[in-house]
Amino acid sequence: MLRLIWTLSIYVRSFMRRFMPTNIALDALRTRRGLKWGVPAMSLAVVYLFIASILTVLINDGAPKWLYLLALVCIWNAVKFVINGLVSIGLLARVRIAERRARRSSQQQAEQPVSV
Repeated sequence: MLRLIWTLSIYVRSFMRRFMPTNIALDALRTRRGLKWGVPAMSLAVVYLFIASILTVLINDGAPKWLYLLALVCIWNAVKFVINGLVSIGLLARVRIAERRARRSSQQQAEQPVSV
């Protein structure tokens, strides 16, 4: 039973990772080229929170209660974008420091005289 649940959770995770739009966007933001877009992508969290608030107002006005599930998904996506934006700041700083060190070491090696 535990093995079945474990296997099912692996398949669900791989499906979500490949086909859900927010996961695809977050995967693109985790690349070296995408790190610089981490902070601007945090603004999508505002949109998701706005949609969640609209959904809760609709539910309070008599809409079906299953819309709470969509509101929860919107809140979860907002949290994911905020956390990814904060993490991307640190990762981008680390990558730029490493690139600067590599550039300096290559310049120092190029400046050293060649002994024959």
